[in-house]
Amino acid sequence: MSAIKIDETSAPAEAKNPIQVIERMMKLLDALAEHADPVPLKQLALETGLHPSTAHRILGAMTQSGFVDRSDAGIYRLGIRLLELGSLVKSRISLRETAMPAMLRLHAATGESVNLGIRAGDEIVYVERTSSGRSSVRVVHIVGARAPLHTTATGKLFLVEDGLEKVREYAKRTGLPASTPESLTTIAALEKELDKVRRHAVAFDLDEVEAGVRCIAAGIRDDSGELIAGLSLSTPSERFNPDWAPLVRETANDISKSLGYIAK
Repeated sequence: MSAIKIDETSAPAEAKNPIQVIERMMKLLDALAEHADPVPLKQLALETGLHPSTAHRILGAMTQSGFVDRSDAGIYRLGIRLLELGSLVKSRISLRETAMPAMLRLHAATGESVNLGIRAGDEIVYVERTSSGRSSVRVVHIVGARAPLHTTATGKLFLVEDGLEKVREYAKRTGLPASTPESLTTIAALEKELDKVRRHAVAFDLDEVEAGVRCIAAGIRDDSGELIAGLSLSTPSERFNPDWAPLVRETANDISKSLGYIAK
Protein backbone atom coordinates (compact mmCIF):
# COMPACT_ATOMS: atom_id res chain seq x y z
CA MET A 1 0.00 0.00 0.00
CA SER A 2 1.42 3.42 -0.86
CA ALA A 3 1.93 5.75 2.06
CA ILE A 4 -0.36 8.73 2.54
CA LYS A 5 1.74 11.89 2.65
CA ILE A 6 0.69 15.21 4.05
CA ASP A 7 2.33 18.37 2.76
CA GLU A 8 4.13 19.70 5.85
CA THR A 9 4.46 23.19 4.41
CA SER A 10 0.72 23.57 3.89
CA ALA A 11 -0.52 21.56 6.85
CA PRO A 12 1.97 21.90 9.73
CA ALA A 13 -0.65 21.16 12.39
CA GLU A 14 -1.60 17.87 10.80
CA ALA A 15 2.03 16.84 10.30
CA LYS A 16 2.79 17.42 13.96
CA ASN A 17 -0.15 15.31 15.08
CA PRO A 18 -0.43 12.14 12.96
CA ILE A 19 -3.15 10.66 15.17
CA GLN A 20 -5.32 13.71 14.57
CA VAL A 21 -4.77 13.37 10.83
CA ILE A 22 -5.87 9.73 10.93
CA GLU A 23 -8.96 10.64 12.95
CA ARG A 24 -9.87 13.28 10.36
CA MET A 25 -9.30 10.81 7.54
CA MET A 26 -11.71 8.40 9.21
CA LYS A 27 -14.30 11.16 9.59
CA LEU A 28 -14.07 11.95 5.89
CA LEU A 29 -14.30 8.29 4.87
CA ASP A 30 -17.33 7.79 7.13
CA ALA A 31 -18.98 10.87 5.65
CA LEU A 32 -18.36 9.66 2.10
CA ALA A 33 -19.74 6.22 3.02
CA GLU A 34 -23.03 7.83 4.02
CA HIS A 35 -23.66 9.05 0.47
CA ALA A 36 -24.37 6.97 -2.62
CA ASP A 37 -23.44 9.91 -4.87
CA PRO A 38 -20.23 11.98 -4.97
CA VAL A 39 -20.07 14.75 -2.37
CA PRO A 40 -18.80 18.34 -2.73
CA LEU A 41 -15.93 19.54 -0.55
CA LYS A 42 -18.06 22.11 1.28
CA GLN A 43 -20.60 19.50 2.29
CA LEU A 44 -17.89 17.14 3.53
CA ALA A 45 -16.33 19.92 5.57
CA LEU A 46 -19.70 20.79 7.07
CA GLU A 47 -20.55 17.19 7.95
CA THR A 48 -17.17 16.45 9.51
CA GLY A 49 -16.66 19.78 11.23
CA LEU A 50 -13.36 20.29 9.43
CA HIS A 51 -12.16 23.54 7.91
CA PRO A 52 -12.53 23.32 4.10
CA SER A 53 -8.79 23.83 3.58
CA THR A 54 -7.99 21.02 6.02
CA ALA A 55 -10.52 18.69 4.41
CA HIS A 56 -9.12 19.58 0.98
CA ARG A 57 -5.55 18.72 2.01
CA ILE A 58 -6.48 15.39 3.55
CA LEU A 59 -8.77 14.43 0.66
CA GLY A 60 -5.94 15.27 -1.74
CA ALA A 61 -3.62 12.88 0.05
CA MET A 62 -6.24 10.13 0.09
CA THR A 63 -6.92 10.71 -3.62
CA GLN A 64 -3.24 10.14 -4.41
CA SER A 65 -3.36 6.82 -2.56
CA GLY A 66 -6.61 5.67 -4.21
CA PHE A 67 -8.75 5.76 -1.07
CA VAL A 68 -10.81 8.62 -2.52
CA ASP A 69 -11.70 9.58 -6.09
CA ARG A 70 -12.05 13.24 -7.12
CA SER A 71 -13.89 14.36 -10.23
CA ASP A 72 -13.04 17.41 -12.34
CA ALA A 73 -15.95 19.21 -10.71
CA GLY A 74 -14.28 18.95 -7.32
CA ILE A 75 -16.58 16.38 -5.80
CA TYR A 76 -15.45 13.23 -3.99
CA ARG A 77 -16.42 9.60 -3.56
CA LEU A 78 -14.85 6.48 -2.05
CA GLY A 79 -11.96 5.11 -4.09
CA ILE A 80 -11.26 1.74 -5.67
CA ARG A 81 -8.44 1.03 -3.21
CA LEU A 82 -11.04 0.44 -0.49
CA LEU A 83 -12.74 -2.16 -2.66
CA GLU A 84 -9.43 -3.90 -3.25
CA LEU A 85 -8.70 -4.01 0.48
CA GLY A 86 -12.24 -5.14 1.26
CA SER A 87 -11.94 -8.03 -1.20
CA LEU A 88 -8.62 -9.00 0.35
CA VAL A 89 -10.10 -9.03 3.85
CA LYS A 90 -13.08 -11.09 2.68
CA SER A 91 -10.83 -13.66 1.00
CA ARG A 92 -8.91 -14.14 4.24
CA ILE A 93 -11.94 -14.70 6.45
CA SER A 94 -12.38 -18.36 7.29
CA LEU A 95 -15.87 -19.48 8.28
CA ARG A 96 -14.58 -22.15 10.63
CA GLU A 97 -12.00 -19.90 12.31
CA THR A 98 -14.51 -17.08 12.64
CA ALA A 99 -17.23 -19.33 14.04
CA MET A 100 -15.19 -21.28 16.57
CA PRO A 101 -14.88 -18.62 19.34
CA ALA A 102 -18.67 -18.11 19.30
CA MET A 103 -19.22 -21.87 19.19
CA LEU A 104 -17.03 -22.30 22.25
CA ARG A 105 -18.98 -19.60 24.10
CA LEU A 106 -22.26 -21.35 23.30
CA HIS A 107 -20.76 -24.65 24.38
CA ALA A 108 -19.61 -23.12 27.68
CA ALA A 109 -23.04 -21.58 28.30
CA THR A 110 -24.97 -24.81 27.68
CA GLY A 111 -22.52 -27.65 28.22
CA GLU A 112 -23.81 -29.25 25.02
CA SER A 113 -22.36 -30.06 21.61
CA VAL A 114 -22.25 -27.21 19.09
CA ASN A 115 -22.05 -27.95 15.36
CA LEU A 116 -21.26 -26.00 12.21
CA GLY A 117 -22.93 -27.37 9.09
CA ILE A 118 -22.85 -26.36 5.43
CA ARG A 119 -24.96 -27.44 2.50
CA ALA A 120 -23.67 -29.93 -0.07
CA GLY A 121 -26.42 -30.59 -2.58
CA ASP A 122 -29.32 -32.32 -0.84
CA GLU A 123 -27.36 -32.89 2.36
CA ILE A 124 -25.84 -31.06 5.29
CA VAL A 125 -22.16 -31.72 5.98
CA TYR A 126 -20.82 -30.97 9.46
CA VAL A 127 -17.47 -29.21 9.20
CA GLU A 128 -16.78 -28.30 12.83
CA ARG A 129 -17.96 -29.43 16.26
CA THR A 130 -17.38 -28.89 19.96
CA SER A 131 -18.01 -32.06 21.96
CA SER A 132 -19.96 -31.95 25.20
CA GLY A 133 -18.21 -34.85 26.87
CA ARG A 134 -21.27 -35.17 29.13
CA SER A 135 -22.84 -38.28 27.69
CA SER A 136 -22.03 -41.53 25.98
CA VAL A 137 -25.02 -40.99 23.68
CA ARG A 138 -23.74 -41.00 20.10
CA VAL A 139 -24.54 -37.82 18.20
CA VAL A 140 -24.53 -38.01 14.42
CA HIS A 141 -23.25 -34.45 14.10
CA ILE A 142 -19.55 -35.28 13.94
CA VAL A 143 -17.10 -33.59 11.60
CA GLY A 144 -17.59 -35.00 8.10
CA ALA A 145 -20.98 -36.55 8.87
CA ARG A 146 -23.81 -36.03 6.39
CA ALA A 147 -27.58 -36.01 6.76
CA PRO A 148 -30.54 -35.14 4.48
CA LEU A 149 -31.75 -31.55 4.49
CA HIS A 150 -35.30 -32.33 5.61
CA THR A 151 -34.23 -34.29 8.71
CA THR A 152 -31.74 -31.79 10.11
CA ALA A 153 -32.35 -28.47 11.81
CA THR A 154 -29.66 -26.80 9.70
CA GLY A 155 -31.03 -28.37 6.53
CA LYS A 156 -34.47 -26.93 7.20
CA LEU A 157 -32.91 -23.46 7.27
CA PHE A 158 -31.59 -23.99 3.75
CA LEU A 159 -34.92 -25.38 2.53
CA VAL A 160 -36.68 -22.25 3.79
CA GLU A 161 -34.15 -20.20 1.83
CA ASP A 162 -34.93 -22.22 -1.31
CA GLY A 163 -38.62 -21.29 -1.39
CA LEU A 164 -41.70 -23.45 -1.90
CA GLU A 165 -41.11 -24.45 -5.52
CA LYS A 166 -37.59 -25.72 -4.90
CA VAL A 167 -38.69 -27.47 -1.70
CA ARG A 168 -41.25 -29.42 -3.70
CA GLU A 169 -38.59 -30.26 -6.27
CA TYR A 170 -36.35 -31.48 -3.44
CA ALA A 171 -39.17 -33.64 -2.05
CA LYS A 172 -39.85 -35.19 -5.46
CA ARG A 173 -36.15 -35.71 -6.15
CA THR A 174 -35.30 -37.35 -2.83
CA GLY A 175 -38.59 -38.96 -1.83
CA LEU A 176 -38.08 -37.55 1.71
CA PRO A 177 -36.57 -40.74 3.14
CA ALA A 178 -36.93 -41.38 6.87
CA SER A 179 -33.92 -41.67 9.16
CA THR A 180 -36.09 -42.37 12.24
CA PRO A 181 -39.82 -42.79 12.91
CA GLU A 182 -39.92 -39.06 13.71
CA SER A 183 -38.57 -37.90 10.33
CA LEU A 184 -40.86 -35.76 8.18
CA THR A 185 -41.71 -37.86 5.15
CA THR A 186 -44.56 -35.96 3.47
CA ILE A 187 -44.46 -32.64 1.67
CA ALA A 188 -47.41 -31.37 3.72
CA ALA A 189 -45.63 -32.05 7.02
CA LEU A 190 -42.40 -30.54 5.71
CA GLU A 191 -44.10 -27.36 4.45
CA LYS A 192 -45.84 -26.90 7.80
CA GLU A 193 -42.51 -27.29 9.60
CA LEU A 194 -40.72 -24.88 7.28
CA ASP A 195 -43.40 -22.25 7.88
CA LYS A 196 -42.50 -22.35 11.59
CA VAL A 197 -38.81 -22.03 10.76
CA ARG A 198 -39.52 -19.05 8.52
CA ARG A 199 -41.48 -17.25 11.23
CA HIS A 200 -39.09 -17.89 14.11
CA ALA A 201 -35.70 -17.84 12.29
CA VAL A 202 -34.71 -21.00 14.16
CA ALA A 203 -35.16 -24.68 13.30
CA PHE A 204 -35.52 -27.88 15.30
CA ASP A 205 -34.67 -31.52 14.74
CA LEU A 206 -36.66 -33.59 17.26
CA ASP A 207 -35.22 -37.13 17.04
CA GLU A 208 -35.47 -36.88 13.25
CA VAL A 209 -31.87 -37.74 12.33
CA GLU A 210 -31.10 -40.04 15.22
CA ALA A 211 -33.41 -41.39 17.91
CA GLY A 212 -32.59 -39.85 21.27
CA VAL A 213 -30.89 -36.75 19.85
CA ARG A 214 -32.46 -33.31 19.41
CA CYS A 215 -31.11 -30.16 17.83
CA ILE A 216 -31.69 -26.40 17.55
CA ALA A 217 -30.20 -24.44 14.62
CA ALA A 218 -29.96 -20.87 13.35
CA GLY A 219 -28.52 -19.52 10.12
CA ILE A 220 -25.17 -17.86 9.44
CA ARG A 221 -24.98 -15.33 6.61
CA ASP A 222 -22.04 -13.74 4.84
CA ASP A 223 -21.53 -10.09 3.93
CA SER A 224 -23.80 -10.44 0.89
CA GLY A 225 -26.65 -11.79 3.01
CA GLU A 226 -26.38 -15.31 1.60
CA LEU A 227 -27.09 -18.21 3.97
CA ILE A 228 -23.79 -20.10 4.04
CA ALA A 229 -24.00 -22.30 7.15
CA GLY A 230 -26.05 -23.31 10.13
CA LEU A 231 -25.04 -23.22 13.78
CA SER A 232 -26.68 -26.01 15.76
CA LEU A 233 -26.83 -27.14 19.36
CA SER A 234 -27.37 -30.90 19.75
CA THR A 235 -28.37 -32.67 22.96
CA PRO A 236 -29.66 -36.02 24.15
CA SER A 237 -33.45 -35.84 24.12
CA GLU A 238 -33.70 -36.00 27.90
CA ARG A 239 -31.62 -32.82 28.23
CA PHE A 240 -33.25 -30.94 25.37
CA ASN A 241 -34.22 -27.37 26.31
CA PRO A 242 -36.15 -25.34 23.69
CA ASP A 243 -35.47 -22.21 25.75
CA TRP A 244 -31.93 -22.28 24.33
CA ALA A 245 -33.28 -21.26 20.92
CA PRO A 246 -32.77 -17.48 21.43
CA LEU A 247 -29.17 -18.09 22.55
CA VAL A 248 -28.46 -20.22 19.49
CA ARG A 249 -29.96 -17.55 17.23
CA GLU A 250 -27.98 -14.78 18.96
CA THR A 251 -24.73 -16.74 18.60
CA ALA A 252 -25.37 -17.38 14.90
CA ASN A 253 -26.09 -13.67 14.43
CA ASP A 254 -22.78 -12.80 16.11
CA ILE A 255 -20.90 -15.05 13.67
CA SER A 256 -22.77 -13.47 10.74
CA LYS A 257 -21.72 -10.00 11.94
CA SER A 258 -18.11 -11.16 12.15
CA LEU A 259 -18.38 -12.25 8.50
CA GLY A 260 -19.59 -8.76 7.53
CA TYR A 261 -23.34 -9.34 7.46
CA ILE A 262 -25.45 -6.30 8.35
CA ALA A 263 -29.05 -7.11 9.21
CA LYS A 264 -31.63 -4.86 7.55
